[in-house]
Amino acid sequence: MATSASAASPALRSPARMPLALRWCFVLIPGLVLYFSPAPLLNADQRHLLAFFLSTIIALIAQPLPMGASVLTATTALVLTGTLPAAVVLSGFADPTVWLIFTAFLFSRAITDTGLGVRVAYLFIRKFGRSALALGYSISFSDLVLAPFVPSDTARGGGIICPITRSVAQALGAEPGGASGKMGGFLILVAFHTTYIASAMFLTGMASNPLMADFASKIGHVELTWLSWFVGAIVPGGLSLLLVPFLLYRLYRPPMTDTEAARVHARRELQMMGALGGRELRLAVIMACVMAGWITSPWHHIPNAFVALGGLSAILITGVVSWGDLLRENKAWDALIWFAPLIMMASELNKRGVTQSLSQSIFGYARALPWALALILLVITYLYVHYGFASMTAHITALYPAFYAAALTTGAPPLLAALVLAYFSNLNAGLTHYGTGSAPVYFGVGYIDQSTWWKIGFLMSLVILAVWLGAGMLWWKLIGYW
Repeated sequence: MATSASAASPALRSPARMPLALRWCFVLIPGLVLYFSPAPLLNADQRHLLAFFLSTIIALIAQPLPMGASVLTATTALVLTGTLPAAVVLSGFADPTVWLIFTAFLFSRAITDTGLGVRVAYLFIRKFGRSALALGYSISFSDLVLAPFVPSDTARGGGIICPITRSVAQALGAEPGGASGKMGGFLILVAFHTTYIASAMFLTGMASNPLMADFASKIGHVELTWLSWFVGAIVPGGLSLLLVPFLLYRLYRPPMTDTEAARVHARRELQMMGALGGRELRLAVIMACVMAGWITSPWHHIPNAFVALGGLSAILITGVVSWGDLLRENKAWDALIWFAPLIMMASELNKRGVTQSLSQSIFGYARALPWALALILLVITYLYVHYGFASMTAHITALYPAFYAAALTTGAPPLLAALVLAYFSNLNAGLTHYGTGSAPVYFGVGYIDQSTWWKIGFLMSLVILAVWLGAGMLWWKLIGYW
């Protein structure tokens, strides 16, 4: 999942470089002004809750404290100020969405610790990496296979795919700034731009995807199951995965055609790993069962969170990883602490009518348009406003409920609006070198300069819009989503 960072200005893009006092000013002043000043459309209770929510979202961006500490502080202040009762504040921890996110992070730890993720990637490269373009496709489909089980694009892209891509580029003799550096640049671009496509295709592909499913349930009263999410994404997502590497190959054509060295490198790495071990095999079987449970949830009605917890229990019982190993997965426990209060605050804003009032006020123009045109305009706005965010969670928590409520007021089908905004909550990550947690990792390898990164990011965003709002809308009509 994306780490919390900047908004629009260069200073905020590197919040750690900003003086701590200034960061606290960014967080506290807007919230205090809203808390104590009358606001149109909102009563005092609504205004107070919105003030805490606003300051929390800014804290996720400016980072005066780590994300978990910021949210924990806001949670405590909500009770101390009498804004919400304690039982309501703690209710987020009872939300199954929180536990699905938590468990998915622990799956990620198991896949990393056993080496299964690295093995999958090298198997694709060894088998299919017979040309520069085929090598790009091998990397992208490795990410696709891992995406349902590694919900952090930082962990999956930055922690597994990017290091492998870098090592493959080095095996080909491609170094940043060198004559052959374009080969490494091409592979890095493919790996990055297909990471967020893979994240968009699965309910468990990005940590905040279940959060949006929760918003859709509470605001639009629609259920986004693992299967309905994937079925909606399979055609536009599949087309994107086929088209994006090819277009990147044309835009940033690598000079070399012989990629045998990459396959040799993959074979060597696999030989060093040895045969598929018992832990990897047990994990693969458990993950296959978990996916089967997610796919069939409309029939057996076991919540996705408890299918995942069942898989986690099996991982512990069979000794794939130990409880001590899972206790050391800091990101999972951190997410458990800060996701639950965010879900609670967003839910309370919706219950108290704040989301509806603000969306009607800000997006009133959309109601005068045909719903299809209004939805397209909302999606485009939602996509490009991500230039101002480096935290996917902050973007989604701050804007998804309002944009979704606005789409509903135009008459857009609730399921379609929920899914298309959810997909673009992932697809907007490719615009910049700070747009998601894995972006600085890929960019930091050094193959691509910032100007080129942004140009290609914008061009890819046009391609993504054309595919998902073109072929995607036709597909969603065919399967009855609108």
